[in-house]
Order: sequence, then structure tokens, then C-alpha cells
Amino acid sequence: MQDVIIIGAGPCGLSAAIECNRRGLSTHIIEKHHIVRSIYLYPTYMQFFSTAELLEIGDIPFSSPNDKPFRHEALSYYRKVAAHYELNITSYEEAVSIERHENGLFTVHTKDRRGQELHHEARHVVIATGYFDHPNYIGIPGEDLPKVTHYFREAHPYTGTKVTIIGGSNSAIDAAMELVRVGAEVTIVYRGKTVSNNIKPWVRPVFENMVTKGSVTLHLDSRVTEIREDAIIVTTNEGHESTVDNDFVLALTGFHPDRALLASSGVQLGGDMEKPVFHPDTMESSVPRLYVAGVIASGSNANEVFIETGRIHGRLIAEHIHSAQQLE
Repeated sequence: MQDVIIIGAGPCGLSAAIECNRRGLSTHIIEKHHIVRSIYLYPTYMQFFSTAELLEIGDIPFSSPNDKPFRHEALSYYRKVAAHYELNITSYEEAVSIERHENGLFTVHTKDRRGQELHHEARHVVIATGYFDHPNYIGIPGEDLPKVTHYFREAHPYTGTKVTIIGGSNSAIDAAMELVRVGAEVTIVYRGKTVSNNIKPWVRPVFENMVTKGSVTLHLDSRVTEIREDAIIVTTNEGHESTVDNDFVLALTGFHPDRALLASSGVQLGGDMEKPVFHPDTMESSVPRLYVAGVIASGSNANEVFIETGRIHGRLIAEHIHSAQQLE
């Protein structure tokens, strides 16, 4: 019987485990893939918007020679933090359901990668699952073609090809710039009147220069309404259609957390059935002793919770559990 089972080994889950251990609580992290899976799925050469200091957990310094650290530095950092604190992590085991008993204790039902069903007992449960496994699909003809992906890793495979990017966020702009550098012919289609206002300030002028020079073709106030084997159909918000020759489509339309585990556990969801109901001072959900941490606590906009804010959730949770135990 563990004091706390934490589902998800992202930065916020790791932080929660560290904070609980510091208060003498036994913890077990269950992760269906491997630690910091979401960061692993970021583009290979991605640079964070945040400084290294804002990504730190467990009071372990994140040293980087760069003003903004890169993906590979973050992977190394979080591995070292997990090892330093000797966190109890079971990888490649998926939490399938959470059962709350009449005595207030929990059984977390899981399945390992061989399909074996397992069961873990705990006094408290923290759901700290991410969102990168669940892209936001557009729902247009051709979106299921092999040429379409919702993930961008690196530009090299697209050298000399015609690539359309759907989206106007940081991920779309970063991908476009990398693709230009390897000789791809890049088209961006975005429904807004301008690309996102949150583009990294050191990136925006470089990108705008690429557009001015014609290295990137930008279709604003537009959307892709059909994807074909050798082309895409672009429709403006006014209804005008055009055909653009195309080899590959990067649908960088964002991701959303999976609410199934929350809902099956009896956690009340907000009016839009997206955001779990929880107390902001403790992160305890509508189910007593069941907590949320990280991006799973956000609504339909997963970007409202970042590592720098979600890492604080673990401290709130640990303090609440510890205080409650002191009163028992």
C-alpha cells in the first residue's frame, strides 16, 4: 500500500513525487511510456520559450550554456533529477481505471506492455498525465493519408519536397523555418488574420523576413478543407478555393489531454466537459484524495498550464496530504 500513486512521469508528476517523498510519503509513479514523454516528442532541435530556471524541479539546478535550453538538455536534466531522488517509477505500464473503495482507499488498475493486468493500492492518487498522445484532428477528407502527420520531429526527411503546415503557433513557425533551411518548399495555412501573437520574439523577425523573401508562402484567413495525394485545397474564410501542389502535410493544430481516466474515476468535469473541478489551493478534485497536476488540470486550451506553472502543483498536493495525515 502506497501513500500516493502518481499517474504520469512528466515534469509535473516527477515534481509531485519529489515533494511527497520530502514529507515522508511513500510514492509510486506509473507511466505508460517513459519519463518526460511529451518532451521527447518535441521537435529534435526545439528550444524552450522558458529559461532553464523556470523548468527546474526538486531544487536541482538546471545548468545550460544557452539562455533558453534545448530539448536534449531537458531530457538529460529530468533523467538526472529522477535518478538523484531515486524515484520509484514503473515505465511502460498504463493506468486503465481508478477504483475508489468505501473506506476511501484506491485501487489503480493497470496493464503492462505484455497485456498483463496489474492492481496497485494507494491512499491517495495524483493524475498527472500529459496531452501529446492526443492531437486535435481537423476532420477533413484526406487527413488520414500517410502523407499527413500531427508531429514534427526534424526537417531532413522533407528536403526538396513541398510541405504544407496547418497552424500558426510557435511549433508551426519553428517547423517552417527548419524546413526552409533544408530546401523544402513551405506553405503555411492558418485560419487567423495573423500568426500567433505568442511567437518567440527572437524568432518572429527571422520568420517575417522569410515570408517577405518568398521562402514561405503564407495563407492567412484560410483553412485546408481537403487533402489529396498530390495537392491540398485551401479555402479562405470568404469561401474562395485554390489548389496547392503538395507532398506532405504537417497538421500542427495542437493537442488535448485525455479525460477518460478522470471521467471514469468519478471526477466532476466543468461545464464544457473539459476541465476537471478541483480546489486551486490543494489540487484535490471533486473525488476526495484524488488530485490533478500539470496540463490535465487545464481546460480545452492545454496551453494554459506549462511546466513552470504545473511544477508547483506537486508542492500544493504534498502539503495537503501531509497536513491531512497529521490530523488523522
